[in-house]
Amino acid sequence: MSTNPPTRSVKFSDDERGGWSSDRPRREGAAQRPVDVSTRCRVLAPSDRLRYSPGSLLLIVAPSAAERDRFAARVLEDRNAYLSLDKVRALLNGRVPADQVEERAHELLDTAIGRRLAAGETVVLGADGLAAEARERYVRMAHAARRPRHVVLLEAGRDDADEDARAALDELRRALVAGELGAEGIQTALRLSGGTVAEVKKIVFRPPPRDE
Repeated sequence: MSTNPPTRSVKFSDDERGGWSSDRPRREGAAQRPVDVSTRCRVLAPSDRLRYSPGSLLLIVAPSAAERDRFAARVLEDRNAYLSLDKVRALLNGRVPADQVEERAHELLDTAIGRRLAAGETVVLGADGLAAEARERYVRMAHAARRPRHVVLLEAGRDDADEDARAALDELRRALVAGELGAEGIQTALRLSGGTVAEVKKIVFRPPPRDE
C-alpha cells in the first residue's frame, strides 16, 4: 500500500508573502493608491431656487471667469462662502513678489477651503478652468471631510472662449448629461445654458424643510 510523502512545512517571512493579503506590509517607497472618491451622480433640473445641504462643496464651472463670478454674486444667499483663485490672486498682487503670487494663491486657497470644510462650513468655489484637474483636489478635500460635493456647469461665455475651451466645455457637458461626473466624486450636477441661467434666482444652503 502506497503512502503519501510527508508534507514539508515552509514558513515565509512577512516580506515574502504574495497576493493581496491585508497584512502584507507596503514596501517602503511604494506609491500609495489614491482614495477612490467615485460615487453616483444625480443630474438635477434647473429651478428658480436651488437648495444644498449646509457644509457642502459647490463648484461653479464656466468657460468665462467673469460670467462665473457675476452668476455667483447674483444668486448666492451667502456671498462670503464664495472663493476663487482669482480673488486670492487679486488680494496678493502688490503684497508679495510677482513670481510668488501663483504659488501663494494656491496655498492660501487650499488653507481656507480646508478650514471651512473641517469646520462644516459651506464652500462655493469658482473653479479655475474646465479640466477635471481643477476640481479634483478640492473634491478630494471635501470627500476626506465627509462633505457633500456638487457641480454647477454654467455655459455662459461660451462664444467668447477659445477653441480649446469650447472643446473642453463640450466634453464636460457630455459627461455631466451622461451622469459620469460621479467618477470624479461629484454627487449632483446641474447644467445651466441659455435661458436657464437667468431662471436661477437663489442658491441657498439650508436643511430641507420639515414636513408640516
